Amino acid sequence: MNNQRGRTQSMEFRQQEVGYVMERWRAGESCSLVGVGSVGKSNLLQHLSNETVQSFYMKDVAGGKPFKAIIIDPSMLGPLSDTSSADNIALRCWSGYELMMHRLFLAFYPFSNLTAEDARIFYDTYQALQDGTNPLYAYMGLRYFELGLEIFMKQGAHIVFMFDEFEEMLRQLPVKFFLTLRGLRDANKRGISYLTFTRSPLPQLINELNIEPLAIEPFAELFNDNIIYVGPYNEVDARNMVLDLIKRNNRKYETYAIDFLLWATGRYAGIMRASFRALDTLSALDANSVMTRSEQLVYELVAKRAVRVECETIWKSLSDEERAMLVEFTGSHPKIDPNRYEVQQIFASLQQKQLLKVQGNRVLVDPPVFQAYIRSLQTAENR
Repeated sequence: MNNQRGRTQSMEFRQQEVGYVMERWRAGESCSLVGVGSVGKSNLLQHLSNETVQSFYMKDVAGGKPFKAIIIDPSMLGPLSDTSSADNIALRCWSGYELMMHRLFLAFYPFSNLTAEDARIFYDTYQALQDGTNPLYAYMGLRYFELGLEIFMKQGAHIVFMFDEFEEMLRQLPVKFFLTLRGLRDANKRGISYLTFTRSPLPQLINELNIEPLAIEPFAELFNDNIIYVGPYNEVDARNMVLDLIKRNNRKYETYAIDFLLWATGRYAGIMRASFRALDTLSALDANSVMTRSEQLVYELVAKRAVRVECETIWKSLSDEERAMLVEFTGSHPKIDPNRYEVQQIFASLQQKQLLKVQGNRVLVDPPVFQAYIRSLQTAENR
């Protein structure tokens, strides 16, 4: 069963990020992707899971043996209690194994790479993991999941589990769950890899969620050498997206309008999509207005609810310290001490997230629509 959904991107889509990730996968390593909201996370994950894309970038991966990159969406976890009893910890771990086993089942179905006997064993194992009549099912979840994986490991398969919205998994599942994932990877070093997509680096998330760093370190260190900051689309990908939106919505825009859209949105996928839908509502969108009233047009865009929602997604993904620095840099006289180590760290983080850029001797908040959003927040607070 194919786990690919959504529109197919060009083979050159996100070429830099995809090329790096595929190179790490070829080496059997794990990756941590970090990107604020609105960067187009879903499109990137779907592109990475596309078998044609994998073949293009990893022509000789595993000598032609089975390769699967499987998206794990934490929104598919069932409702879980947050009590810390041993039984509940086991149940929460089981829910993680059950979700991963289910996605494994869907990814390889109808098991054409397995013998009839191995296919039967895997199916029976899959059923056993889900058998709620077994009083030990919560405790046995890891064993069943391990057995299911082993069937594919015997075939020389390489499986990458891609954790979407990994913050939610850290909130929902106990540390023990992630330690067992590390154990499964250590037992199958060339066969199992992981990819996480988060809005902040893992160490920052672990600290914010009050997880003991030393407790989860064996899992977190898998990603230390392969941290990739995912920024907005490059020029080519952004123009391709806008041209696709124009075609699907049967619109027609001049080059100056498209150029304005890319500049104002900073090429962030979510903001581009929301702003595109608002173009026809702007007071004037002609070559002269784009040249002389671009700032006013940006404020008209940020007044639209859909655009504000996308900006709010980015805003909420940031730490209090990052927000405070962005507020300073939206003002005329930012009060920032560049000699303080903490300030340097926050500044570097915002640069990596491509929300701050240095232009000459000035520091600008980017994209312009996001800067306008922050200013609107300050205006609302000062009323």
